[in-house]
Amino acid sequence: MKKILLGATAAAVVAAGTFGVVSANAAAPAAAPAAVMADADNGNTTTSTHLTIEAATKAAQATLDAAEKENQRVSVAVVDRNGNTIVTLRGDGAGPQSYESAVKKAYTAVSWNAPTSVLAGRLANAPTLKDIPGTLFLAGGAPVTAKGAPIAGIGVAGAPSGDLDEKFAQAGVASLAK
Repeated sequence: MKKILLGATAAAVVAAGTFGVVSANAAAPAAAPAAVMADADNGNTTTSTHLTIEAATKAAQATLDAAEKENQRVSVAVVDRNGNTIVTLRGDGAGPQSYESAVKKAYTAVSWNAPTSVLAGRLANAPTLKDIPGTLFLAGGAPVTAKGAPIAGIGVAGAPSGDLDEKFAQAGVASLAK
């Protein structure tokens, strides 16, 4: 009889504890909306501009088309303001190294809001810039801006010169104005 009574008592304690935890958890979310409202109302947030996937794809395709018109085999990357890849296109016959190089050029261009050919020139005065992870200071990257601020980068790699890579990247930027 004692075992049955102890078992029933233990079950009652567990049930009461579970009910208390559920009751405590059910009440907790009520405080969260007030914190979010206070944050939105006190100016601690900002709005930023981003390329849509459609715009990024349009720019990448325009870039690749410009390269193909000149019979160049390249890879194209479009990254957002934070350097996250939005879209990549690898042209037919593009070299295996071109994909990663295109991403790094796009990231470098958006990070410094400047074409990578300009940034490559800065290495003479600051050679350790090249040591920053994820960057590539070779011509072929172009920033995309809105209201003077960088919102994306287009990187191209695979043509025989960085000047050509950058020319194609600029064609992608220009396509966004149409």
